[in-house]
Amino acid sequence: MSSVIVVGTQWGDEGKGKVVDLLAENAQVVVRYQGGNNAGHTLVVSGQTYALHLVPSGILHPEKKVVIAGGVVVDPDVLIDEIDTLLQRGVKVTPENLLIGYTAHVIMPYHKLLDAARERPLPGTEDIGRVKIGTTGRGIGPAYEDKASRQGIRLHDLLDATIFEKRVKAALLEKNTLFTHLYKVQNSDISELLALREKWLSRLEPFMGNTFTFLQEQIAKGANILYEGAQGAQLDLDHGTYPYVTSSTTMSGGASPGAGVAPDKLDLVVGLVKAYTTRVGAGPFPTELCGTLGDKLREAGGEYGTTTGRPRRCGWLDGVVVKTAASLSGIGKLALTKLDVLRGFEELKVAYSYELDGQIIDFMPPDIAELARVKPLYKTFAGFSEDIKGARKLEDLPLNARNYLDAITEICKVPLGLVSVGPDREQTITLAQFF
Repeated sequence: MSSVIVVGTQWGDEGKGKVVDLLAENAQVVVRYQGGNNAGHTLVVSGQTYALHLVPSGILHPEKKVVIAGGVVVDPDVLIDEIDTLLQRGVKVTPENLLIGYTAHVIMPYHKLLDAARERPLPGTEDIGRVKIGTTGRGIGPAYEDKASRQGIRLHDLLDATIFEKRVKAALLEKNTLFTHLYKVQNSDISELLALREKWLSRLEPFMGNTFTFLQEQIAKGANILYEGAQGAQLDLDHGTYPYVTSSTTMSGGASPGAGVAPDKLDLVVGLVKAYTTRVGAGPFPTELCGTLGDKLREAGGEYGTTTGRPRRCGWLDGVVVKTAASLSGIGKLALTKLDVLRGFEELKVAYSYELDGQIIDFMPPDIAELARVKPLYKTFAGFSEDIKGARKLEDLPLNARNYLDAITEICKVPLGLVSVGPDREQTITLAQFF
């Protein structure tokens, strides 16, 4: 394999940061191809924790080239802050090892204003079908909207002051009308936005370039390339629990248009699956645990959003969710994370099918009203009490933990490629060769 894609199989937060960091050891290039800073990837290396939102997780390998491709929407202020934080901690971030695509769309301040305004109910509109998504408020959705409607501003537009001003003025005609007459919030000021351009360009221009030609060159050389997805399968714009989804495709197929590479140049898909299930925000969650057990799982796993700090909803592992993701993304290996969090639970459960209105089904209904009605059918296993953070091969795990893993592979019909038994890079059982 020379090209590997890492995707989430649940509602995000599966631990992609750690796995990308691990797999980057054998890659020359690491590419982020979609999403924005609404995704947070946490890595722990030698006891040090790093929280990344835009910079690919391979950045902790200084000899690798990391790429933010055109399918990503970029908040320049967040990216600059992230670069500065990494530099302050002694991480190499230079034009030699970070490349940002000219064609990536810019998240403007008015995108964030619009995102926040839409989450607030308008007087008299409570019963007309407005949906509160539980968005992170980072402006990702509005930025993708402008991209789709051909009103977006791309990073290369920053290079020409005249073009940038013209495009911003055109955008503000619509945005400020909405802010004034519908949402009743303060308008965006053109002079402030023009000043931001100079600040952004002074810091980011050295990193900007043509990611398409760079990746084509690397493919021609036979380089090992790792493609890093954001969020998870159930947040996919087309196949997730719509409308409680993100604004881009989170499936492996998104790597091709997002990064600018042909599908036949992509080899193995690795699906990240947390040993239990979590989600942030609204929407159906069949295996959710409410009450004491859910709280215990949240605290044991530190389940609070990397980006927002919001507590995550927690529940048992849903095999139907993972099977759906495996089919949609063509997953060849599973990377299971946070197995160590389940230590101390008397019993563990995995949903293998649903009951819907008296019928047994093994797929996720596309209608979220039906999904909200399903009753998960579980297989139950004895828990384990042993500390497994020191395990480096399957035989080191207690029998009950191994039984749990065997059930997951049987239900999901995908073999395990690695198992994370702790947050640190070294706390991993590797079962397959990825490159």
